[in-house]
Amino acid sequence: MRTDSTSLPSRRKALQLPLAFAGIAALGHPWQAFAAAQKTGRITVWKTPSCGCCKEWVAHLQKNGFAVVTNDVKDTAPMRQKLGLPDKFGSCHTASLSGYVLEGHVPAAEIRRLLHENPQAIGLAVPGMVVGSPGMEMGKARDAFDVLLVLADGSSRVYQSYPANSV
Repeated sequence: MRTDSTSLPSRRKALQLPLAFAGIAALGHPWQAFAAAQKTGRITVWKTPSCGCCKEWVAHLQKNGFAVVTNDVKDTAPMRQKLGLPDKFGSCHTASLSGYVLEGHVPAAEIRRLLHENPQAIGLAVPGMVVGSPGMEMGKARDAFDVLLVLADGSSRVYQSYPANSV
């Protein structure tokens, strides 16, 4: 029985099709790893040149696998304003990653969670200079603090709470 070659794929093409799908499937895992690397990509930080806790926060990020680029500025408030973060969330440094703003001593674990969950938000903030937050370590002492998810309307909600650590 003879079939019309224009209506059916050639035997060679029919055999190649599953191989093509296998090739795409094989690339899936490396592509996911690449996409994850892009999401956790480079954090750009604006800080004052003499701030030691900012340097320690950058070191915390680097220890946790983030690539960090720092920019020394006289005042971080203009960058916060440019990135759309209300002043009430201000701290000593401002950062940007994958379209999110990171303000203050935000733990790397919460940054990863933010990237994984990808919420509709401006970003994360730890207002002030909280003892025991990343970059503000004072031995084992830690004051209670909240990481805030800052929403597009300028409001916030608690994203993660960290309890005080009594020494």
